[in-house]
Amino acid sequence: MGKIKMTAKVLRHDIIASDIYSLILSAKDIADEAKPGQFVSLYSADGSRLLPRPISICEIDRNAGTLRLVYRVVGAGTKEFSTLSSDDTIDILGPLGNGFKPEGSKAIIIGGGIGIPPMLELSKQLDCEKQIVLGFRDEEFLSEEFEKHGTVYKSSDAGNIGVKGTVMDAIKEYGISGDIIYACGPLPMLRAISEYALANGIKAQLSMEEKMACGVGACLACVCNSTDIDEHSKVHNKRICKDGPVFYAGEVEF
Repeated sequence: MGKIKMTAKVLRHDIIASDIYSLILSAKDIADEAKPGQFVSLYSADGSRLLPRPISICEIDRNAGTLRLVYRVVGAGTKEFSTLSSDDTIDILGPLGNGFKPEGSKAIIIGGGIGIPPMLELSKQLDCEKQIVLGFRDEEFLSEEFEKHGTVYKSSDAGNIGVKGTVMDAIKEYGISGDIIYACGPLPMLRAISEYALANGIKAQLSMEEKMACGVGACLACVCNSTDIDEHSKVHNKRICKDGPVFYAGEVEF
């Protein structure tokens, strides 16, 4: 089944850290099809904001027919979503994008900032040894939920949570190793992970956090440079929303 547009019902909506919200939606048709690493687009009720806002899927409960989205308020669209209450409805489209592919026997799962939420469902579904590295600014969220699914290591910019520095500093500090890396976070983090993976011969699947407008590949607002040539356009680019958001290290340029 392809992408589905539907009206979802809000079941629960909580603030879990400064400007970070956890939204649980009843959306059975999308939950039945969704995979870790995919996202949905949420539509504003404000007619002046025509394009939907893409938000990664944090958790999928197929039995309950629900999706959990954890997002940060960064603009007018997400500010509007933050006012949703139980029993409200919102139009959504999904599942969108290409998610993570299970492989390897010893995984390093890395999330940085608001790239942490999409790694939770992956941590639940992977059937292998899991080492989970979470990078925060100065405030922690979702850590306890990750601890149910693997060994968790932490880093923070201020040093008040785990190792002071980046997720790469935590990997070096704790001597973390594996045969596959999964990661989502800001571009500087993904660039460092890509370089590390390629230098050490480790496969890495990287989910790119970029502003996306349409979410379906039509507007070309989220094009990134790729290392191969597109068969149709004959240029070096890929659309994050359509071809990604998950790419292998070496497949795109950071």
